[in-house]
Amino acid sequence: MDTELTTLISVWERISPFFFFGQEVLSIAKPNNGNQMINDDIKFDKVRLIDADGQMVGVVDLAVAKKAAEDADLDLVCISPNPENPVCKVMDYGKFLFEQGKREKEARKKQKETETKEIGIKLTTDVHDIEVKQKAVIKFLKNGDRVKINIRFRGREMAYQQQGFGVMEKFAEGIEEYGQIDKQPKIEGRNMVMYLVPKKTK
Repeated sequence: MDTELTTLISVWERISPFFFFGQEVLSIAKPNNGNQMINDDIKFDKVRLIDADGQMVGVVDLAVAKKAAEDADLDLVCISPNPENPVCKVMDYGKFLFEQGKREKEARKKQKETETKEIGIKLTTDVHDIEVKQKAVIKFLKNGDRVKINIRFRGREMAYQQQGFGVMEKFAEGIEEYGQIDKQPKIEGRNMVMYLVPKKTK
């Protein structure tokens, strides 16, 4: 058995728990999603057949493969349309699409889009205000957000830009239990910016 075929069988064996076989399964619509040949869409004269249990039957006439699917009250699905070695699997294609849709929906629910929040501080912000800002940042970090810290230099403060690095460093130290620096402080025009992200768990 060649490597490509072995890989295909291995893939289908891993996802086979998501398939329901047998006549007791409720009938589900079996649309072709346009990317896979199923049943009468398959036009090869002969195919390499994998049965409903994942066992390799071997090369058979297409009519024989279709009959095997019909006898099992399932579908014949072409999982490898290589003209030189087409491979077909007996399975419940409609159920597969249904389960696949459920898994994708659950994955989208679990996937949280990361937002970038922004907190502005001043070069001369007092200790109390810094603590208030740090609490806000910690809240964002706990929520999984990325945070942009911005110092706006006003008027004569432009002459003291270097002090901004010290302010940023102390600010980052105050939240280090919950976050870490993603992008080091840098000057952008009249601003100094730094990016923080949630602390990575080891």
